[in-house]
Amino acid sequence: MTVTPVTNTAVFVATGGVVRVAAADLVAVVDESIQSPRKRARLCAHPGATDTLHEMLICLAQGTYVRPHRHTCKSESFHIIEGELDVVLFRHDGAIREVIRMGPYATGKTFFYRLMEPCFHTVLVNTPHVLFHETTNGPFDPADTEFASWAPAEGTPGAAAFLDTVRSNITRAPGVAA
Repeated sequence: MTVTPVTNTAVFVATGGVVRVAAADLVAVVDESIQSPRKRARLCAHPGATDTLHEMLICLAQGTYVRPHRHTCKSESFHIIEGELDVVLFRHDGAIREVIRMGPYATGKTFFYRLMEPCFHTVLVNTPHVLFHETTNGPFDPADTEFASWAPAEGTPGAAAFLDTVRSNITRAPGVAA
């Protein structure tokens, strides 16, 4: 597989008319996620932001902060390949609505999910890293993402405390399956 790194963004783009990915191809993605300041990296199987279908192999390292957000006019799905994470769905006011515990098929946990409604959500990485296949509809437009006003922005001092609070509240949240 031919991969082109996108400078300083922890994004790799597969090139060619047929994209094939083996475990060895993902070593750089995992390594980059661990070393990246944002603790994440992705391999895009689609050639560009204007494509109507976006397929990405994403690696998130433990400690990454994905600010709660929702997508207008988009759906997204995750298929876990390696590691475990929680998808946390929130009500409009920031209260936890549901937690989806995810892991690879062999764990017996939810290994696939699809979100089709504009619901605020985030992910919490529960292993040193998690690798998953995400599919969403394009084209990519940052204006299609609304960040929750009740959650701190990425890179701000309150982000780590917010993550800790969400983790502690999960044990009391409805819909949490072990």
